[in-house]
Amino acid sequence: MRRVTYSMNVSLDGYIAGPDGEFNWTEPEPEVFRFWIDEIRQVDVHLLGRRLYETMLYWEDPEQEASFDDAEREWAALWNPLPKVVFSTTLSAVQGGARLASGGVAEEIERLKAEPGEGEIAIGGATLAAQAAAAGLIDEYRAMVYPVLVGGGIPFFPRDERRVDLELVETRTFASKIVYLSYRVRQDSETMSR
Repeated sequence: MRRVTYSMNVSLDGYIAGPDGEFNWTEPEPEVFRFWIDEIRQVDVHLLGRRLYETMLYWEDPEQEASFDDAEREWAALWNPLPKVVFSTTLSAVQGGARLASGGVAEEIERLKAEPGEGEIAIGGATLAAQAAAAGLIDEYRAMVYPVLVGGGIPFFPRDERRVDLELVETRTFASKIVYLSYRVRQDSETMSR
């Protein structure tokens, strides 16, 4: 069965965006960007909230693409055709390989899991991930931890999250001292919490 993963850049104090919504501290250096390129190759479909969808439209902008370096062109070549499901109550249309979700997060994930496929169902965006986590649908949490304290903002984890026991799958420290952490939800706790 396809795994559901939640991956985001996060400050050491646990935020994906600072108090004013900024995340300029997350611009990846080349080694981290290469890591994300390799990670996206494992994804079959990406679920996004409106804000992340609008941020990621940068990669589909032909005017921006003209200035891309080789790594950025490689990312765009993987990202742009990737099927995306956008959850929004304010958008009436999306572009490229995206479609608007027709139901809730749990319904969409269950439908996607029932489809054939080997790749991951990736979730981007804390609000969307919080909804999936509340339904016990996230199989793996992945955080790229940046050495910065932003003092508040949008948390990586919802503050009302129930207890979920995790097991460490992978760690990696990059030359820039950014640390990648991957944790799988332990099956025994997942079974008990449903």
